[in-house]
Amino acid sequence: MDSLKGKGKGSKGASSSSKLDLVKEWTNWSLKKAKVATHYGFIPLIIVIGMNSDPKPHLFQLLSPV
Repeated sequence: MDSLKGKGKGSKGASSSSKLDLVKEWTNWSLKKAKVATHYGFIPLIIVIGMNSDPKPHLFQLLSPV
């Protein structure tokens, strides 16, 4: 049973390793959320910026390709 325990790792190394894993997990989670927010928020952001521009175009004018 002693051979199943971690080799050469003390409690200090395991603690810093778990902190590193926690930071990696949070970073990965936050980047995934930022990717989704950017994906679904980019076009509406452009429309809102276009609606607040100086000539005040209608929504149809913003969405039409001409």
